[in-house]
Amino acid sequence: MQRKTIKGLRWWIIGLIMIGTVFNYLARSSLSVAAPTLTETLHMSTQQYSYVVTAFQGCYALAQPIAGFVLDSVGVKIGFAIFAFGWAIANMLHGLASSWPSLAFFRGLLGVSEAAIFPAGMKAISQWFPAKERSVATGWLNTGTSIGAMLAPPLVVWCILKYNWQFAFVLTGGVALIWVALWLVFFRSPAEHTMLSQDEAEYIRAGQDAAQQSTAGKRPSWKEVLKQRRFWGIGIPRMLAEPAWQTFGAWIPLYMVTVRHMNLKEIALFAWMPFLAADLGCLIGGYLAPLFIRWFGCSLITSRKLVIATGAVLMIGPACVGLVASPYAAIALFCVGTFAHQTISGALFTLASDVFGQHEVATATGLSGMFGYLGATVFSLIVGAVAGTIGYNPLFVCLMLFDLIGAVVAWRLISNQQQDNERNHAVGAALQPAHRVKA
Repeated sequence: MQRKTIKGLRWWIIGLIMIGTVFNYLARSSLSVAAPTLTETLHMSTQQYSYVVTAFQGCYALAQPIAGFVLDSVGVKIGFAIFAFGWAIANMLHGLASSWPSLAFFRGLLGVSEAAIFPAGMKAISQWFPAKERSVATGWLNTGTSIGAMLAPPLVVWCILKYNWQFAFVLTGGVALIWVALWLVFFRSPAEHTMLSQDEAEYIRAGQDAAQQSTAGKRPSWKEVLKQRRFWGIGIPRMLAEPAWQTFGAWIPLYMVTVRHMNLKEIALFAWMPFLAADLGCLIGGYLAPLFIRWFGCSLITSRKLVIATGAVLMIGPACVGLVASPYAAIALFCVGTFAHQTISGALFTLASDVFGQHEVATATGLSGMFGYLGATVFSLIVGAVAGTIGYNPLFVCLMLFDLIGAVVAWRLISNQQQDNERNHAVGAALQPAHRVKA
């Protein structure tokens, strides 16, 4: 009897991962939306709130290499499920907080458990997608981050107004348990998935270089990864780019309340808009790389770097927030910033799957994520310390400068040496539409 297969199964797989990312970012974004209520209820100062924010970021940073190690050791299916179960419980525990130190403790637990999201996602993409489609797949994966952040303002505000702030954390964490069950039931590697057609399996294998096709390579040590120039071409730009996303995610609602004098209902109406723009940045950024290849005839790696440069230039938007008087114009400029950041973020994640093999991509992504969140942690502490004195506007300018420097670093350190792997592919393959499956 002929076995049942699903056409385009790899896109269903990335859809499942994207839903997990939605729940991940819904949980972590709940704090920023509840921040105006929590600062009043728990009597937190701006600086104390920054400690709560950095508790998540610091633990997330330190746990990323560990998450990558676990995923490369036990596999993406079991490893991802363990971490997702952990973040669901950790977020629900936020409702027990009675002071900013206890809130910071639960926030740290959330950071440790959520650290697997991108190492797991990029490992799965390296297994399920040919090189030319990875930027598009990463764009869809990254879309989940902004959908989750976009859903948080109306959902959390509704929970607070209808019930209380504790219920908001219980709800936004508890829904992830549903996803854990779906993940365990439906995810398999391509070699094990019974619903993957032979044609699609061959299409995936044909579009991967030797490093991606091999799953039997020795998992490298952290030290070996850190010695490589290609790693720093990703790690340094991530360290410079991540402060922007964490600032947008953790501080926009508080900024709009304290500086632009919006109320909680206005936050629910408008604070989700930058994350809708971020969705567009994920998707458009993902499709830009194959378009640059088609338009300019450039290599795969160069197309990724062009996307990074495009996003860095667009970061001029949030840098100009201090020049506008209207809170709605400020929201619009934040939209430009979130769009820009997500184009950069997607390209950096995809570069990791381009230049590292399946047996090492989660480790490399975890290490680069650690540097990204260390940068975000330091910057959040700076925001908490100086926003009350010098204001937010110089800090928004810094975010633009960071991304411009990061783009230069990526261009310098990701060299033509990494393009040797591309020559193992047919040159014409990169020019095919990203969504087509070979017949």
